[in-house]
Amino acid sequence: MSEFDTSANPASRAPAPRVVLFDFDGVIVRGDAFTQFMRERYARAWWRAVVTLPLLPFVVLLALTRRGRHWLLLAGVTWAFVGVGTQHYRQFARTFGQALARDARNIFGAACMTLKRHRLDGDRVVVVTGCEETLARAVLDELGFEDIELVASRFAEGRFGLRVAVHNIRFEKAHQLALRGIRPPWDVVYSDSLRDLPILAAARSAVLVNPDRITLARVSARVGRRLSVVEWT
Repeated sequence: MSEFDTSANPASRAPAPRVVLFDFDGVIVRGDAFTQFMRERYARAWWRAVVTLPLLPFVVLLALTRRGRHWLLLAGVTWAFVGVGTQHYRQFARTFGQALARDARNIFGAACMTLKRHRLDGDRVVVVTGCEETLARAVLDELGFEDIELVASRFAEGRFGLRVAVHNIRFEKAHQLALRGIRPPWDVVYSDSLRDLPILAAARSAVLVNPDRITLARVSARVGRRLSVVEWT
């Protein structure tokens, strides 16, 4: 081997790119994209909502607890797509996501600029979200971010239609990232939500987007000086 051959020398290898995580709802998209999608779905298939009206008292009671709200979400998604196959669902989700992204009022322009900057800097940018995968992918692709990695919630076909296979929130985000070999500490995490405290706390630099006072106080208590705040309009 030549004395000038440095291929076996770890020090000669290019450093690994920084890992930058972005939440989706409230950071890239204004509000909650999947909630907007579900509203449209129930508006178009209004009879599904009407059938559930007798259950309204139980819905109110379940909504009082975190576990109850989680169950309601899963049940609401399942009922919205009973009898709908994967291909039809993906058509609905892509069409909605593309329309959502085309309206600039739905998107934080500062988020798009920040995504582009990190990409130009050579960072490994990953959008990690509780939004469903097809819908989030449609939005990102329409915005011109086809090459950005996405880790999202996923559906699978069940006995009567689609069901939630992975609900990518809270600690599940770190788990899904680890399955892809993306482990903490992450270099930068952008989020607006307390639900992302597990990944914000494991970041070298955490960025809160438009936080309310409670979110700011609780995240600051965990993250300390590694925290910064941005106001995106």
